[in-house]
Amino acid sequence: MSEPSYAPMPDDWERALVVVAHPDDLEYGGSGAVAAWTAAGRSVTYVLATSGEAGIDTLDPAECGPLREAEQRAAAAAVGVDPETGVEFLGHPDGLLTYGLPLRRDIAAAIRRHRPQLVVTSNHRETWPGGFLNQADHVAVGAATIDAVRDAANRWLFREVGEPWTGVRWIAVAGSPQSTHAVDIGPVFDRAVASLEAHRAYLAALGGDMAEPEPFLRRVAEQAATRLPGATLATTFELFAL
Repeated sequence: MSEPSYAPMPDDWERALVVVAHPDDLEYGGSGAVAAWTAAGRSVTYVLATSGEAGIDTLDPAECGPLREAEQRAAAAAVGVDPETGVEFLGHPDGLLTYGLPLRRDIAAAIRRHRPQLVVTSNHRETWPGGFLNQADHVAVGAATIDAVRDAANRWLFREVGEPWTGVRWIAVAGSPQSTHAVDIGPVFDRAVASLEAHRAYLAALGGDMAEPEPFLRRVAEQAATRLPGATLATTFELFAL
């Protein structure tokens, strides 16, 4: 029995907020959707819980963090996100993220600042598609973001971080093994590749298949497109409508 087709992502919105754990998290597929959205005139802002300072074994975190922040800003610019005003870092510790009130509060504050209709976050499930084990930081940020959307809408919660925002209409989880929707990224695939290529130091230290942006992203996007009618390259999301 063939798998069901993905539905197209909704497009009747103006502002999106992307919340992930580390530099490079969104560039492994999801940034192609950002490129498509900004090309259509929509506004996208990135919020990163950490600076990825523990992500390169050969670099001390004090050196690695600023380097990875700079690479993330370049990656954002490649897909039409303002590298200065459109990229924020929350300063939580890389590799040690914990689901809880401090993380929820900081994400809720970002939602109230930016007032998005669409919130995109990282995979909060225990595994990736194919059954590969997820990493704790991704799970913590994804779960905290889902809850922070509701926190941001409640005027009695986190009153010290701004006025409530009730305008989020969807939460989209990138890279979920339970994806339901997809975006055609064929016309902007080169920009998606460029966004991952911007993480030069990280990729050089990583090695392996995931350090080869074009073939890695193409393989994943071609697989996703088999379930999105009319597309040759796609990226997927698990979508929650609110």
